[in-house]
Amino acid sequence: MEQFDTAAIMGGLYGDGFIAMKGAFSREWVAQLGEDIAVLFEEARARPGGALERGPNRYYVEIHPERLRGFRDIVSHPWVRAVCAAVLGPDYKVVEAGFDVPGPGAMLQPWHRDFPAPPQTVTGRRLNSLAFNITTVDVSEDMGPFEIAPGTQWDTWEGAHPMFPPASMHARYEARKQRKLASMGDISARSALTIHRGTANLSQKSRPVFVLGVDAPDGSNADKHDLQLSRSYYESLDEETRRHIHCRVVDRLETIEQGHTIEGLLMGVN
Repeated sequence: MEQFDTAAIMGGLYGDGFIAMKGAFSREWVAQLGEDIAVLFEEARARPGGALERGPNRYYVEIHPERLRGFRDIVSHPWVRAVCAAVLGPDYKVVEAGFDVPGPGAMLQPWHRDFPAPPQTVTGRRLNSLAFNITTVDVSEDMGPFEIAPGTQWDTWEGAHPMFPPASMHARYEARKQRKLASMGDISARSALTIHRGTANLSQKSRPVFVLGVDAPDGSNADKHDLQLSRSYYESLDEETRRHIHCRVVDRLETIEQGHTIEGLLMGVN
């Protein structure tokens, strides 16, 4: 972890609200991640409520981490640990594991953040959560790449939905927008409060991306999720990894009742 500069990490996430590490994983490792996600996506779509819609042909699925062969590689990666410790403190907690799938025909999303800004950010000017993303494909311009408006994690507004800024602010985001064309092996970290959107997928390919959610000790995003580990899997993890996972330890994995719906994304933008 000493190879990663704390000041650079904090500067990126407190400044633009987005940082990334190129080539964090091998392409072979990412191909395996993509295989696992494909199986889980098929299972989720066959189960009522298993895949939450985030717009036309765009889905989010919360998963049992141990169904991914590479989960422990993600949570123990030196860059992931360094970023979490730098921004969230030494007692950070993993609270979410899932994936997004923008399929062919997914529409442009409205500008939004993933949840309302908490008091720690609005008044305390502190980030107490992060989202990590790993693409399972090489992203091209026609595949609906992720778009972000740097520096907007600190934005506030009155009289509008706490996650969707009013139209009067959209010109600010259009002027700042950056498209992220990630490649297999890259991993990014962002504040989910930074204003962003998925763009229209004009290709015939899906763009699955793994999502890891992490909170500081005073974060509350665990309330939106149901992270579970089987007892045998939990006990197979090293002590350092175990202490950073906020989960239910169960004798048998239970069906996840997903609760993090974002109704404002269901229609997309024409």
